This record gives sequence, C-alpha cells and structure tokens, in this order.
Amino acid sequence: MSSPCDPKHAPAGDVGAALMMIDSRLKGIYDGATETDPEQRALIDQYTASLGPRGANAVLDGTCTLIFMFMKWLRLAYEDHGKDVIEYVVPNLVATMRMMPRSVRPEAIPTMAGLLIAAGTGLSPNLWRKQYGFWTKDEMTPLEVTAFLLAEHINRLTDDRDFATRMIAQALPEPDED
Repeated sequence: MSSPCDPKHAPAGDVGAALMMIDSRLKGIYDGATETDPEQRALIDQYTASLGPRGANAVLDGTCTLIFMFMKWLRLAYEDHGKDVIEYVVPNLVATMRMMPRSVRPEAIPTMAGLLIAAGTGLSPNLWRKQYGFWTKDEMTPLEVTAFLLAEHINRLTDDRDFATRMIAQALPEPDED
C-alpha cells in the first residue's frame, strides 16, 4: 500500500535555490565566520522576498527535497556499515540544534526530528509535515538549519567540504542548451 507521504507525490520544488542557500552557509562556516555575514543575510533576504509566495514555497519544497536526498544518501552510507541512520544521525542533529537556541527554538526541534525520521524511513519530509498543518514562520530557520547540518554531516563523513553540494548539483538535471 502506497503512503500519502511517498516522495513520488511530493513536489521537488526549487532545489537549486535551496542548495545555493545551504552552500552559502557552508562556505561561510568553513571560511571561519561565526556569525552570519549581515551583507550575505541581506542578499538572501532580498532574494527570498523577490520570490513571492509561490517562489518561497518552491524553495521550501526544495529544502525538503534536499533533506530527503541527504538522508537517503546517509541511510545508504550507514547501511553499508551495518548501522541505522536514524540511530546515528537524528540524536546528533537534535543535540546540535539544542545548542542553537537563537536559531532553533526548542519547540521546533521535535518537528525537525520528525522530518529527519520521515526522510530516513523513505517518506517525503514535506508531505509528512503538511499532514499537521501549514508551515509556520518559526519553522523556516530550523528547516534551513536541518538541511545545513545534514550537508555538513555528509561533508565530515566524506572529508570533503563540497561533497554534499556537489552530489546534489550532479543529480540536478542540466538546463536545456539551445
């Protein structure tokens, strides 16, 4: 029986824009930034505002697609070593989010853990979340943090600062060349 949260029913969204935002954050951290560069934040905010509601929803869907793809890669990697992705990834990410109270409010952590578990079991994180209502403004930063932490986890596992971004970029369809 097919689940209503099956990824085949989920919109992919604007994965490219979501990836650009996560990659920008990764590069900032790897370059030694401890705080978000105000100029970078302003550019991201300006870009996000220019999208309009449809575009913002597409980036939201794209971020959920990234979470799904990252968790799928992690699931396969951990299974290759006889380990469970949920056992090894979710507690670490939850613990990290708990140390980020300015970015991730405590009440958002269970939702983010649920998204990770949904993706780790092969369900669409976005469709899983939507069954509980619409996304809230307070969940936007934690969602971005979740995708960021997954990408950073993958990069650490592979000892390659660009692996997660490159993996997704290579999976994206090439634009038609006319």
